[in-house]
Amino acid sequence: MGAAVLEALFHQSPAGLLVLDTELRILRVHAALPVLHEAPPEQIMGRHFTDVYDLSAPGEVEAMLHSVLESGAPARGRLVGVRPKDAPEPEYLFSISASRLEDSAGRISGVLAEVLDVTECEKVRARLRVFDSVREHVGRTLDVVATCEELVQAVVPDFADIAVVEVVEAVVRGEDPPPSPLEREVPLRRAAFGHSGGKEQIQPHPVGDVRALPFATPYAQTLADLKPRLVALGPDTPWLAADPPRAEAIRASGARSLITTPLTLRGTVLGLMSLYRTYQAGLYDKDDVTLALALAAHTALCIDNARRYTREHTIALTVQRHLLPPGTAAHSTIETAHMHVPPEAGGGGGFLTFSLPGARTALAVGEVVGQGILAATTMGQLRTAIRCLAALDLEPDELLARLNDTAVSLAQERVTLPTGDPLPPTGSCVYAVYDPLAQTCTIARAGHPPPVIAHPDGRIEIPHLPSGPPLGSAEGPPFAPTTVTVADGSVLAFYTASLLHASPSGAPGSPDTLQRVLAQAERPLQDLCDDVLYRLPSDTCHGDVILLLARTHAFSADQVATWHLDHHPKDVATARTHTQHQLTLWGVDEETAYTTEIIVSELVTNAIRYGTPPVQLQLIKDRTLTCEVHDSSSLAPRLRHAKTIDEGGRGLFIIAQLAQNWGVRYSPDGKTVWAEQTLPPSTTPCPQQRS
Repeated sequence: MGAAVLEALFHQSPAGLLVLDTELRILRVHAALPVLHEAPPEQIMGRHFTDVYDLSAPGEVEAMLHSVLESGAPARGRLVGVRPKDAPEPEYLFSISASRLEDSAGRISGVLAEVLDVTECEKVRARLRVFDSVREHVGRTLDVVATCEELVQAVVPDFADIAVVEVVEAVVRGEDPPPSPLEREVPLRRAAFGHSGGKEQIQPHPVGDVRALPFATPYAQTLADLKPRLVALGPDTPWLAADPPRAEAIRASGARSLITTPLTLRGTVLGLMSLYRTYQAGLYDKDDVTLALALAAHTALCIDNARRYTREHTIALTVQRHLLPPGTAAHSTIETAHMHVPPEAGGGGGFLTFSLPGARTALAVGEVVGQGILAATTMGQLRTAIRCLAALDLEPDELLARLNDTAVSLAQERVTLPTGDPLPPTGSCVYAVYDPLAQTCTIARAGHPPPVIAHPDGRIEIPHLPSGPPLGSAEGPPFAPTTVTVADGSVLAFYTASLLHASPSGAPGSPDTLQRVLAQAERPLQDLCDDVLYRLPSDTCHGDVILLLARTHAFSADQVATWHLDHHPKDVATARTHTQHQLTLWGVDEETAYTTEIIVSELVTNAIRYGTPPVQLQLIKDRTLTCEVHDSSSLAPRLRHAKTIDEGGRGLFIIAQLAQNWGVRYSPDGKTVWAEQTLPPSTTPCPQQRS
């Protein structure tokens, strides 16, 4: 019975069987697997199994069999590559299990090895591993070139010995991919290249090279009809003559099998994936082409996502760049410099510096929460609102209150956006007005960090400013202004919260880096900005990092003239006399002087007729000539368009026609009506240039 069972097993078992003696010499071979008996039995019987079969790991298999002989414990499912001796290909993958053979007396007679051909199963598993690796690693970044590099790293060496990814140049820039079929002259960028082994591979073109593909090649034809190509490579492959540099690289690498696969999505062409196998690996087959198509489909989707991100990033940065001022404006009483590090996706940070009547200067820094186009455009709307509100000459707290109303209105408008659109972000802002005549700076903030002030005596101060609610808040405490004294030569530093987050050291929310830099505030402002920039971590990505520095200068006393007037109509003539005399001292031209006398007459007349004493006239000669008349009444003047038969009501209308700008500024002790006129360049003081 035992002999019959043994014979049936050897002749009918689907698995290959080997009987080895205790020296691992072959005693009997089952013929189920052709690779195990290509040689005649008489040539392999009695020979050591490693002399008959070329194993990928002969030492490990031999150690396993000796262990089975010594311990008696069977071994199961050891994977090993096998090919007959002197056979160049192909290599089979076998699963080897071994059991010790003993006779009835317990004497060890050898080993029974069961061999299963798992070549196809392992190929399927290997393809699945490659596919899983590509799905896991490709698409981690939103960068087109980085995505291509991730693909190359995922397929080499497990699926390809050499991999090349080429992308349409327009796609790298974020533009829409061209439709198929791809025109011959469309350039492609070699985005990624990878190879296995330590030997350097010849590249026909370096990574980053941009060129169109030769027409009479599988590469161009794959992009023409969007169909993959399985190509056998040899020294006499005819199409290689159309691309000599690539032909030289292929011959030098020993590549003998090629798959070209289009990177396509929704009928558009994004690029091309080329996979090569050399003499050290097996040839590609149709199943490998199927896998290559799956890899290309996933990669194309990831590349398109990166392309869309690049496009939005470019648009956001462009919008933000156009919304930001090209440079800080020059002022006669303040010099400024700035530093701006936008995030990768474009952010919602911004800053403003502009002149106000009375030689004053407004400074504003703000930030909208979020990134991308929405944040950039929202900040653009808020910047426009700040300029419009500043034209009304509002106090900083009132300006922020109205700016907050604007932000709330924007939020309400965007409630009607389709589902899935991002909600309007909140924001923060600090707004300051520097008055060189009083040498003060009035500041109000809305959810924004306070400025840092470096005084000329070396003191670094962070003023205690009440913090109002962030912009866009429907409720919250009112905004409160704070006026601080700033001596001539003080440096004010306004910044976004992102600068605090990017600080390499110090407590969160503490501008310690900025304070250390401002300890040497006498240096040029741009040098101070650069110093702060150099101290930022290289991976700064917390939003818009903005720093605005302003060095104050007192206004020259001989450029200001002030008179206190009696509340009597006769003082209108007195005001004109004072004005005429002062303008003569300043060397103002006759036409401007005559116009100024008319403006002064109308302003003083209105103050005496409708205002409350005391009345004060002030002339300020800066880049413009400003006439200011102050009285204690808070009654707002109103410009009227008087009729022909009216005897009065033309004062403000005349002022509006003669002056470049005019307006009203309110304060706790009354109001100031002002009018500005331009001065010829020869009579204006030189502005402070940015250091």
